[in-house]
Amino acid sequence: MASEPYQYPDDLPSLIEDVSGARWAPLHRQSCAFGRDAFFKVMMNLIRNPNINSSWLFRADILVEQDFSPAMRTESPNQPILVHFSQFDIQKVLVRKLIPRNTRRDEPLDQTCLLYHGTGTGEVQRSMVVYKPHVSSHAEMPFYHPKVQGIAFLHEWNFEDDKGTISIHYHFFNDHAPSPKLVRTGLYLLSTLHKHGEGSIAGYVKRVHHDTVVPQITVQNTYARLKEKYARGLIEGWAEVTDPTKHVFEDLGIAAFLIELWAQMFRGSPFPGFVDIGCGNGLLVYLLRQEGYAGWGFDARKRKSWDNYSHETAAAGNQNNLSLRQHVLLPSVLNTDKNTVQVLDDVDGADLMHDGLFPKGTFIISNHADELTPWTPIIATLSDCPFIMIPCCSHDLSGARFRAPAPKQQGKSPSAYSSLVEWVKGIGKECGWAVETEMLRIPSTRNTALIGRHRVNEASSIDIQAILSQYGGTDGYADNVIKLAKSAPRGH
Repeated sequence: MASEPYQYPDDLPSLIEDVSGARWAPLHRQSCAFGRDAFFKVMMNLIRNPNINSSWLFRADILVEQDFSPAMRTESPNQPILVHFSQFDIQKVLVRKLIPRNTRRDEPLDQTCLLYHGTGTGEVQRSMVVYKPHVSSHAEMPFYHPKVQGIAFLHEWNFEDDKGTISIHYHFFNDHAPSPKLVRTGLYLLSTLHKHGEGSIAGYVKRVHHDTVVPQITVQNTYARLKEKYARGLIEGWAEVTDPTKHVFEDLGIAAFLIELWAQMFRGSPFPGFVDIGCGNGLLVYLLRQEGYAGWGFDARKRKSWDNYSHETAAAGNQNNLSLRQHVLLPSVLNTDKNTVQVLDDVDGADLMHDGLFPKGTFIISNHADELTPWTPIIATLSDCPFIMIPCCSHDLSGARFRAPAPKQQGKSPSAYSSLVEWVKGIGKECGWAVETEMLRIPSTRNTALIGRHRVNEASSIDIQAILSQYGGTDGYADNVIKLAKSAPRGH
């Protein structure tokens, strides 16, 4: 239902009666086409995911959740704050802890969330949700929360004409008058509720699902720790011409996800090591090694950052001692002709080449690896190694730029990026992998991670040559490798 919100006059009396006598000032009202069930469904989602309303918040940890009864008891030390209203009964009680992104600036905040059913009679059904922060003064309130004692969302539904309204109400601190900023924040909160409520009855289905592989809380806690430990130093010492904040925070997010994924995969067993193919600036390799994970990375071109991140000394000129190395990948499965071998010898390419074979079990990282992306599940199959790939730019198996065909599955987006993701996922499935998908919480639109850690079919049963043919062949790949080898400045 399209309608403009209405702002109540400042001096309007409370429209909801707190039995304690506290005044709840009405701020805004808006018409809506969704009923009580949709209202509570949307509000529960907003309670569980406060980051929808505030980019300053990571998440909410639910400390208490139970139906209300007068004899209700909870074993949690975080006791709920109950607020009683005339002609409303409390139905459900939650206590959540709001977790900010930056804990050095703001502390987490406990907050009671109460769900009410109205007890009045007539054609209008009233329902309400109240947020009650666990603070006693204006000064205690963290930056990310409106500086009020309480927030109430009221839903009213008229059965006679099948129309409804939603409104927002504040319980202000006694010594602080309402400010324009608080009023604007109230309008934003009401608009978010309206948007999600209208979407729910219009048949909106969420297309992006986060935290399907690793729980949100573990990744975010690890990310917060890594950010506090490394972010400032990495940004201040950035050696590339690219934007340091984007790369640093993106790789911190990927590192946090990998650390928690590996905690799942290798619980009780030694970590087998990792290799980052197409490692670019080498930051992800550096972060993982700093956190104690053995591994290395390579790229066709050395970056300025490598001298900051790779402190090992190559004995007798052997770059295999380095954590960041210069290689171009020429997969062993290719039938390289004698002319190609001769050309590579002529450009002193012997130590520049890598055949894509790694010790069994090595975890392969393919993060925005471009032309190596479609090769990732193939080389993982040849070496029997688990992998993660985060596709970015679209290349085929010859190394050429191309647009992947649009997915045939119903409901799949035909965008270039979605097409690439589905195409490389198909290669992974043909290689016998049970490919898992995770939408990473990183500052990038290229945030789809495809993970291969379980096999449907044994690697020995996979016909790699048939897959190469099925997905367009590899003609021209060796020529592209030769061009890279000839043009690559030798970094060591």
